[in-house]
Amino acid sequence: MPPSRQRRPGADRGGRPALTSAHALAEIAQGLFLDRGFEETSVDDIAAAAGISRRTFFRYFSSKADVLWVESPAEFARFRAELAAAPPGEPYDAALRRAAPRALHHPPEHRTWALHRAQLLLSVPAVQEKAAARHAEWRRIAADFVAARRGTGPGDLVAIAAGHAVLAATLAAHEYWLAHPDEDLPDVLDRLLALLLPRPE
Repeated sequence: MPPSRQRRPGADRGGRPALTSAHALAEIAQGLFLDRGFEETSVDDIAAAAGISRRTFFRYFSSKADVLWVESPAEFARFRAELAAAPPGEPYDAALRRAAPRALHHPPEHRTWALHRAQLLLSVPAVQEKAAARHAEWRRIAADFVAARRGTGPGDLVAIAAGHAVLAATLAAHEYWLAHPDEDLPDVLDRLLALLLPRPE
C-alpha cells in the first residue's frame, strides 16, 4: 500500500467526543485524506470522524481543503514579527534565515500533523491549486522585508529574488523532511535558505 494510502493512527474516530479545537479537527481531516484520499473524503466523513455536525465543521472551515491552512495565520504572524524584530544593521539574508524557520516551528505534539500537511501539500493536485494564495503571501512577506531593508520598492530585483528563494527553500525543506523525518524541519529550512538566498551586495 503506498504511503499516501496507509492508515494513519486516529483516522477512524467514530464515536469520539465532539471537538472544540480547529487544529484537532484539521488533524483528523488530514488523517482521513491520507487514509482514504483527498477527493474521496467528504466533509460529512470528516464531521462523522470528529463527532461533530456538518454545520459545526463549517464554523471552523469554509471547505475541506482549508483544514490544511489552520496554522497559516499564526505562521504568517510569526514570520512578520520575527522580521520586524530584526536588528537594523542585520543583513537581510541572516534575518530571513532566522525568521522563516522560527515561523514554521511547531511544538513536538504537532509533528505528525505537520508531516501529514507536508505530504498532502506535495502530493495532492487539488490541494496544490489552493496553496497558491498562501505561497504568494509567504513570498510577499519576505520580498517586502528585503525591499524595505534595501530602501527600494516592490519591483526591486533582489527583493523579488529573495521572496522566491524563501518560497522555494520552504517547499524544498518540506520535500526533504518527508524523506528524512528524523531531522528537524526548521534546521532543514535554514540550510536550504543558505543555499538559495541571494547574498547582500
